[in-house]
Amino acid sequence: MMTAFDWIRMGIFTTISVGILRFSWDALLDLRSYRFYRCLAFEIILAMVLINLPIWFRMPFAAMQLVSWVLLAASAGLALHGFSLLRAMGKPVDSIEGTTRLVESGAYRYIRHPLYASLLYFAWGVFFKAPSLLNAGLTIAASLALYLTAVNEEGENLERFGESYRAMMSRTKRFIPFIF
Repeated sequence: MMTAFDWIRMGIFTTISVGILRFSWDALLDLRSYRFYRCLAFEIILAMVLINLPIWFRMPFAAMQLVSWVLLAASAGLALHGFSLLRAMGKPVDSIEGTTRLVESGAYRYIRHPLYASLLYFAWGVFFKAPSLLNAGLTIAASLALYLTAVNEEGENLERFGESYRAMMSRTKRFIPFIF
C-alpha cells in the first residue's frame, strides 16, 4: 500500500521527468547523441534520490553516510566549477551546450567531463546513503549511461574542435584525474 509520502515522491518524479524529457526530446530517438544517454542518467539519478529520500539524513555520521557526504560535496563543487568555466571560457552561443571554444583550464586540465564526473560522483554519493542491490543496480546503470554520454559527446567534440580536442583527449582522463 502506497503512503502519502510515496505518492508525493511519485508526483515529484513525474514532474521533474517531464522537464527532463522536454529538454531532451529532440535527442530521445538518436542513440548516437550524448543527450540521449544524459537524459537516461538524469532519470536514473532522480529515481535514486527519491528512493533514498526517507533515509537521507538518518545516522548522518555513520561511515557510509560520511563517504556519501564527501562524494556529494565533491559533486556540487565540481558542477559549480565546471559550469562557471564553460560560461566564462567556452564562449557559449546561448547555453553551455553551444560552446564555441574548447576549455582546457581548471578541472578541464585534468578531466574532459567535469559536469558528467559531478553526476557520477553524485550517483555514487546517493548509493552510499543506503547501499542495496537495487541501489547498486541503479548506480551501475547511471554510471554506464554517463560513460556512454561522455563517449558520444567526445565524438561530437572531435568533429567540432578537431585536433585540439584529440590532443586534450591524450593528456586528460574522462572522469577521475590521473585514473579514469
